[in-house]
Amino acid sequence: MSQPNPGPQQIPVVVLAGFLGSGKTTLLNHLLHRSGGTRIGAIVNDFGAIEIDAMAVAGALGDSTVSLGNGCLCCAVDSSELDVYLERLARPGTGIDVIVIEASGLAEPQELVRMVLASEHPGIVYGGLVEVVDAAEFEDTRAKHPEIDRHLALADLVVVNKLDRAEDGERILGLVRELTDGAAVVPAAYARIDPEFLFDCRPGEERIGQLSFDDLHGHDEPHQDHTGHLHTGYGSLSFTSETPLDPRRLIAFLDSRPEGLYRIKGYVDFGPHDTVNRYAVHAVGPFLRFYPEPWPAADAHLTQLVLIGSGIDTAALAKELEACKSDAPHADEHGMWGVLRYVQDPEDGAFEEA
Repeated sequence: MSQPNPGPQQIPVVVLAGFLGSGKTTLLNHLLHRSGGTRIGAIVNDFGAIEIDAMAVAGALGDSTVSLGNGCLCCAVDSSELDVYLERLARPGTGIDVIVIEASGLAEPQELVRMVLASEHPGIVYGGLVEVVDAAEFEDTRAKHPEIDRHLALADLVVVNKLDRAEDGERILGLVRELTDGAAVVPAAYARIDPEFLFDCRPGEERIGQLSFDDLHGHDEPHQDHTGHLHTGYGSLSFTSETPLDPRRLIAFLDSRPEGLYRIKGYVDFGPHDTVNRYAVHAVGPFLRFYPEPWPAADAHLTQLVLIGSGIDTAALAKELEACKSDAPHADEHGMWGVLRYVQDPEDGAFEEA
């Protein structure tokens, strides 16, 4: 069976949204500080003539930022114009690993997501919608701006920030979970979440050309280590199999993934279904894509997956993945059709999402 050729490596584009003052810029700066060597490019969209948010991250990003002031990104540009800004950050020479679009507090997340998904730039891929919520002000903000309910329903990951300041944090967390559509909901103080939720960190590598948030604002908030932080309430599962996976079973698993499972990344061996390629998998929220690529000559043929989420049952997920192992004695081309639905055609850019 002929297979699509793998396209160029694609940079995830994460949309970071949330109402005014929820903590989006603090979260972006935290990600820069904890990037572990991952280079982050940002499109920062302030609402107003003085670009305060852009200045707050400019030192950390160096020349890896595009600032759009005095307006709302979802109203100021269309998909083709956004591609111009993405092109600037996604050039191979920049060395950027992930792009974050920090929307203004008055932006419409649905339009931003639509523009990223409609992008014709071959070097990027949708990385999810992250919605930041101010737990201390959530109920008052929601009463004044009921559209927030719709924004939460669209999110792939919700960061419930300032939970340490909320009078009844558990009740706010429960309310937010009710308003989401199966998204991972992560509690946080000072917008500190594990960057692994959003992108692959590279521990041990030195950050080049990036100042940390503490370098810029070392005295703005109390020093804390991460032990016992609210955001530690997430789970991850590493799954390795020497036995190939059955494509039909894996697609059934991916199509029914549980609430709170935010990210899936890694490589899949479909064995006799394709002895030439392994399949890199990228899933964020309901978005799913496979990338066929040749097996590295020196690598054993293994399936290696990492699953990350909030409130997930890792034991149950491991059991479901074990059940995806293949016992087929011969290749089944028809079984690969479900996988190939999520492989981008490099000639026309077409793909399907979950």
